[in-house]
Amino acid sequence: MSESSATLNQQQTQHPFLQHHFTDAEQQFDASKIGMWLFLVTELLLFGGLFVAYGILQSMHPEAFVEAHHHLDRTLGAFNTGVLLLSSFTMVMAVWAAQVSKRKALIVNLSITLVLAGGFLVVKYFEYAHKFYDGLLPGSFYTFEGGTAANQHIFFSFYFMMTGLHGIHIVLGMIAMGWLLRRAIRGDFSARYFTPVDLVGLYWHLVDLIWIYLFPLLYLVG
Repeated sequence: MSESSATLNQQQTQHPFLQHHFTDAEQQFDASKIGMWLFLVTELLLFGGLFVAYGILQSMHPEAFVEAHHHLDRTLGAFNTGVLLLSSFTMVMAVWAAQVSKRKALIVNLSITLVLAGGFLVVKYFEYAHKFYDGLLPGSFYTFEGGTAANQHIFFSFYFMMTGLHGIHIVLGMIAMGWLLRRAIRGDFSARYFTPVDLVGLYWHLVDLIWIYLFPLLYLVG
């Protein structure tokens, strides 16, 4: 066996989750984090484009957007904002727990974050149900007959597009956290290896950040 192969085998024994194309765990962590940041940049570009389009249409139909936003429940929107902020805190605590090898704290904080994410979707379900009942739907599906300003359907097209896309990101985050929780229970994470927890944490903070922009943009137009 060559010296390089022996060294690689020794490193993989010391770090069972080290991939063969990395020289050490630190290089693997740095590369993974750079990859996640690049992915997050593409997500920001995606939502950034929607924000710009929303701003353009709002400037073209200001009365419609102001009147339409009164159909949104600010209380539920603010509640969901608090839920996501709290979930970001518990996610931070989960990353910290993994970094200091506190397995029980990691499991608890991941579980709380997962529950909070589910709570966010439950609230959003009731919001959507109300819109469907009143006919406040996007585009040609808009059947609400009240109001005085025309083109309110444009606002709801953006509302469902942006909150729906955000909701998909919430679901994907929950799937990732469920995967982390399963591995945490198995004991995969410690101070020596916590890369997946850190990366999912970065993703979850972006999901939270996007909602912090969506809430005032949609719920506080006027």
